[in-house]
Amino acid sequence: MKRITFLIYAIGDTIAALLLGQFSVLRLLGISLVGATFYTWEIPPYFAWIEKKTEKVQGFKKGFAKAAWAMLYFNPLWIARHLLFIKIFSRQWADIGWHLLEIGFWSFVANIPISLLANYLIQNAIALRWRFTASAVFSALMAIYYALSETLFGNLQL
Repeated sequence: MKRITFLIYAIGDTIAALLLGQFSVLRLLGISLVGATFYTWEIPPYFAWIEKKTEKVQGFKKGFAKAAWAMLYFNPLWIARHLLFIKIFSRQWADIGWHLLEIGFWSFVANIPISLLANYLIQNAIALRWRFTASAVFSALMAIYYALSETLFGNLQL
């Protein structure tokens, strides 16, 4: 699983970096390492916890609860942390600040409809064994969005 997520996160962030003209080998390796370590250690156990938490819930309510719990994990703070990783591995020290939380907030709010649908499908249509991989693919797509979030939401104020 680590090899797959290493590649998935690498591809998503590399596309984002190329779109922004910010590609660097250090960023590629750093984000790949984060995907293969932090995210691999955090996300699969959380998805297993979601399964246990919603065992007794039935029907649409169960599906919605699972999607909501997943979205709760991928919250504005998580997005800001991902942006922080990008800044660190891009050596953009001057761009590290509290404004990353604002960008995370607006990025999260703007993608709620897409994220809710994707997390609903991931949590309810994909076997637990493959959820992290599916989530990593979605995250790779969202990595492009997150990387562009600073451009899209960097000037908005709370």
